[in-house]
Amino acid sequence: MIAGFKRLVRWPVAMLLAVFVLTGCDFAYQETVVGFEGRTMGTTYSVKWVDKNAARVQGLQVRADQVLATVNRQMSTYDPTSEISTFNKLPAGSELEVSDALAFVTLEALRISADSKGAFDATVGPLVNLWGFGPNGRIEKAPTDAEIEALLPRIGYTNISVLDNPTRLKKAGDQYLDLSAIAKGYGVDQLARILEDAGIRNYLVEIGGELRAQGVKPEGEPWRIAIESPDVMERSIGRIINVKDTGIATSGDYRNYFEDNGVRFSHTLDPFTARPITHKLASVTVLRPTCAEADALATTLMVMGEDAGFEFAKERGIAAYFLVKDANSEGFVEKATAEFEEFVQTQE
Repeated sequence: MIAGFKRLVRWPVAMLLAVFVLTGCDFAYQETVVGFEGRTMGTTYSVKWVDKNAARVQGLQVRADQVLATVNRQMSTYDPTSEISTFNKLPAGSELEVSDALAFVTLEALRISADSKGAFDATVGPLVNLWGFGPNGRIEKAPTDAEIEALLPRIGYTNISVLDNPTRLKKAGDQYLDLSAIAKGYGVDQLARILEDAGIRNYLVEIGGELRAQGVKPEGEPWRIAIESPDVMERSIGRIINVKDTGIATSGDYRNYFEDNGVRFSHTLDPFTARPITHKLASVTVLRPTCAEADALATTLMVMGEDAGFEFAKERGIAAYFLVKDANSEGFVEKATAEFEEFVQTQE
């Protein structure tokens, strides 16, 4: 799975999705786009919605910061006192009573792990750290085969269980749970829930490039999202999509990596090889009802690669957009499922 690309803190600031929120003419209508921005999880977040009165902006921002801080305390592997860090420090065979939120996200991670037959695996944390993409910090040389092999007994999502009455996590061995490839999407969903609890039905919320859109902008215009083309030297826009009632997440391997003796090692780790991916898939964007699911599935497809990932998405009716490195040029080849094409903005 992606290792370290989407961490609960210290994610790269560069976003794979650029948000088009066109508000220049909104003053002509009774409803306008209002919102706020902030920092969380080592990156930025943005909350925008359609409202007739901006008086509740401050109160909603306070609530958003509180909720995001709670998610961080529950799921950040960078916080040594978080729930997940406390669980990870326990010896083999232990269990820990946890919040419903941590249990829910873990269950969702285990569901996707099982469906992908392990391409998504939330227990790759020890490998994440070994390869220098986790809380332990960066490395300059690739780990040895012996170092990698020594960690393999700790990897395996089937060793994690979620138990009820009371809600708790259990590990059969010395597992280290890492939910960074789904927790940011969950954070986006929590921002959306804050707005919905306030009766807001038209909004666009985002954390570090992962988004969730609901409803429309003033005058009934859709929220438009530009998918960035993976160019390490400069930013360029690939597809522009109209989004409504969906979560959106992108996973890519071109901004977070290290080099050793001229060899580039991606932050995206394959649980089956315990090493960075080597295929030609540069990025994949996924749209699903929740951002948590989109986040995890983007990671899953990135691990699988351009062929297996595309078939997985197609078989399950997942809206997914793939950018694959062209073997014959420095450009990229596009692949998209039929479900994704339904979101593509039509040319006017």
